[in-house]
Amino acid sequence: MPSRETAHRRTRCRAVWPSLASTSNSCPLFPCFLLDLDQRRSRPIPPDFRQSRWSRCHGETSYMNQTEPKMSLFDRIGGTAGVNRFVGQFYTKVFADPTLRPYFEGVQLDKLQHMQSEFFSTALGGPSTYSGRTMQHAHQGLHIHPEQFQAFVGYLFETLQEHDLSEDERYAIIARINTSADDVFNTGIAPSE
Repeated sequence: MPSRETAHRRTRCRAVWPSLASTSNSCPLFPCFLLDLDQRRSRPIPPDFRQSRWSRCHGETSYMNQTEPKMSLFDRIGGTAGVNRFVGQFYTKVFADPTLRPYFEGVQLDKLQHMQSEFFSTALGGPSTYSGRTMQHAHQGLHIHPEQFQAFVGYLFETLQEHDLSEDERYAIIARINTSADDVFNTGIAPSE
């Protein structure tokens, strides 16, 4: 049976709200990636959500093993057509941001949106399977900084708000996407060709 530390390295949450970083609940053994969505929200994140986020990060509860609602997130967003519409709206915001636009120069936008539709469909529990490159390989050499990643996730959150998803559903989607944060920053092992 793997130790708690080993299991945490494999499955740790990659985001923690800033208010927890300085509390007695912070964990010096398992540093987590800091993602500050508070800056992009009009109201503060509820304290009970912050605490449950810390608990999930540190293995006190299993977030992904909680019972899903009867309708999957994929179905709630509108199935394949809804995901395609969502990805289109999301990338309209991303491309309009002057700090993010340079990362997409020379990229085939149709192919990118198709791959992202597959990625989000898979992340939301849909029937399609992501067939693109690994996140680490796709982002290798881009030198993405936390500020750009925060802006990217902020646009994701804004777009999710526009699709009438509940707050819990939006955070569930963000949590699923956050599992790729280390690969986007290329902090792991270099991908094999």
